[in-house]
Order: sequence, then structure tokens, then C-alpha cells
Amino acid sequence: MSGSGIVDGGYVCAPYLHNESSLKLKESLEKSEHVNSMYFATATFSEDGNAYFPSHTNTYLLARFNDQKLALDQINKYKQDRPTFVFSRYDEFFERFTEKKLNLISVYYLDYGHSESDLYDLALIVAKRNRVRRAECGTLHMSSTETPKFTFPYCDNLVVFEVSSDNTHQSDNKYCEKTRKEVARKGIRLTNLLNLSVIEKIK
Repeated sequence: MSGSGIVDGGYVCAPYLHNESSLKLKESLEKSEHVNSMYFATATFSEDGNAYFPSHTNTYLLARFNDQKLALDQINKYKQDRPTFVFSRYDEFFERFTEKKLNLISVYYLDYGHSESDLYDLALIVAKRNRVRRAECGTLHMSSTETPKFTFPYCDNLVVFEVSSDNTHQSDNKYCEKTRKEVARKGIRLTNLLNLSVIEKIK
């Protein structure tokens, strides 16, 4: 764990609806210097995620950024009725080099907040999972023209896994679920929010 407080980076996850707003946002993110990589991805929301975010789509633009303020300014120019999710990290557990492609991003939240010892135990467990190339904790911001009916109460308790492999998305989903169960055996309750399966790299 870096233990450095706010770390300026994270992901934009924007609905791709083939309308003017999503096309302009795609073009803007592709040209942006603060976006390191960009993908098309399909999103699978858990039952818990559906309760808070019933208005979503199947295909998303997924862009990794290195400047939170610029990313938020950019997506707020192209708001849509379905929410754009911005996952901003405030600490990184680890990152490992791999030549395998990014295949899945799995997003969780800690139900009861977290302590330093919880995060330390979580990091030790996840670091042993060799398909996870990066693990971090962070916050959730949303941008939408519609006001959500319910407020998501765990915005500051997110945990995000990046999974790199040549396996199927289904296989990596199961792999992340096994990881979640291992963490649960330590008494740390992670709840899945959504999984983003990478379809194609854009940038």
C-alpha cells in the first residue's frame, strides 16, 4: 500500500449510447493527454448495484485517467440521462507488470467502512492472486442529467481490481468471486457492485 493519501488517477465509465453526447465524449477522451488508455466494455451490475443504479446500459466507454479534476470537467460537458461513473483512487495496494491484456475490472464496496488493518489484510490476500495486476481503493462520483432516486451510501468505500488474463470473462468473474470469499474469511465484507468486461481497446 502506498499510504500516500489522495492519488490522482482512476477510471471514467461512461454509457456509450451512439448519441451525440457519447460520441463527443469518446472523441474528447481519445484526444485527451490525461487519459492513458481507453476501452469498450460491457457492464454487469450485481443485484446490490441494480438497487442503486437501475438506469444503466450494456456498453460503456472505459478510460483510465491520471487527472481527476480534468476528467470530471470533461464528462460534465457531455452529461447523459444514464449516469457516468468516475472511480477515483485514494490509495493503491499494489501494481504488477504483466504482458497479458486487461480483461476485467471488478468493483466492490466495503459495507462497514474500513480500518488500516483491514486494508492491510485485504492487500496481502489480493496480492497473492496473480491475475490481479492492480488493486486500489477509492471513491465514486457520478455525472448525469437525472437525479438518482437513492443515494449510494458507500461512495468512499470502493475497492477496485484490475484483472489481466487470456481467460474468458466468465472465468475471471469466478476468479474475483473466489478472491472476495478469501477476503471474507478474514472478516472483511466486500460486496460486488459491478464488473466491466473489456471488449476492445480503443487507445
